[in-house]
Amino acid sequence: MTKMNRQFRLAKRPAGMVSASDFSRAESPVEAPGDGEALVQTRFLSLDPAMRGWMNEGKSYVPPVGIGEVMRAGGIGEVLESSDAALQPGDTVVGMLGVQTLGTHKSNSLRKVDPALATLPKYLGVLGMPGMTAYFGLLDVGQPKAGDTVVVSGAAGAVGQLVGQIAKLKGCRVVGIAGGAKKCEFARKELGFDECLDHRAGDLRAELKRACPDGIDVYFDNVGGEILDLVLARLKMKARVVICGAISQYNNAGPMKGPANYMSLLVNRARMEGFVVFDYAKRYGEAVHDLAQWMKDGKLQSREHVVSGFDRFPEALLMLFSGANHGKLVLDVEPQ
Repeated sequence: MTKMNRQFRLAKRPAGMVSASDFSRAESPVEAPGDGEALVQTRFLSLDPAMRGWMNEGKSYVPPVGIGEVMRAGGIGEVLESSDAALQPGDTVVGMLGVQTLGTHKSNSLRKVDPALATLPKYLGVLGMPGMTAYFGLLDVGQPKAGDTVVVSGAAGAVGQLVGQIAKLKGCRVVGIAGGAKKCEFARKELGFDECLDHRAGDLRAELKRACPDGIDVYFDNVGGEILDLVLARLKMKARVVICGAISQYNNAGPMKGPANYMSLLVNRARMEGFVVFDYAKRYGEAVHDLAQWMKDGKLQSREHVVSGFDRFPEALLMLFSGANHGKLVLDVEPQ
């Protein structure tokens, strides 16, 4: 019997906030794997802010998703059939599986993982792209030193929660910025941040001054917009600003808001640098080794927010932009 693949495809490019109508639901027969390919049944999908950028037309670090194409997404799943001896039925693999329940993929685009070492959602979080992003963005770009004050926005999110913990492991004082009292409490009490500021309550400018009286050495930016501007005003001499994302700006109907306080970079001889995690692909093994060891030693934890049901993809994706998720957002494609 022919296997059918359920998919969400990009129906149109969003204008402002992404909506469910930007996607179309489709079904199609699954193709048998050809030479060097494997058929994978998706188990979990990673929902990431970067997906919003992939929906836009225009030049970026990866080509945009085409209209009518399966929506791009990272995922983890089980190999059902394979024409490559390196992958066998029953193997668990991660890769860009797309928002679909089944898919035929080039085997060299898939990475085999051991499901006995960690739960599957963690391979999409701390041991996946968010973990790689936090590790290389902070350590290679931010270059923290013991005693530095490190500030991270989106502190309770997939990347931010890891950035703060890694900074603590490196001997830094860590101040998070998050939306809501519960997320701030999580960052302080469970993740070990020294402070966490709720940008939805009170005067963030005053709170940053209180929490960082001597200034900021490293800022890891996940949100952009007004928060980036406020942090720029608190930089120390030779500070490093890591531009990872700008989720506050992704759904703007007009142009993105750029930083007005950028002259602080000149005054403080500071550096602001963007990075794309895919540039570090050859070094992912290094990060996985360290992150896995820290987890094993009880020095690093992560929280996953799992939404069950493939058909809930559009509503689950929207949680990223309302801040409704608490931790790494993952879609359970086929709940057991």
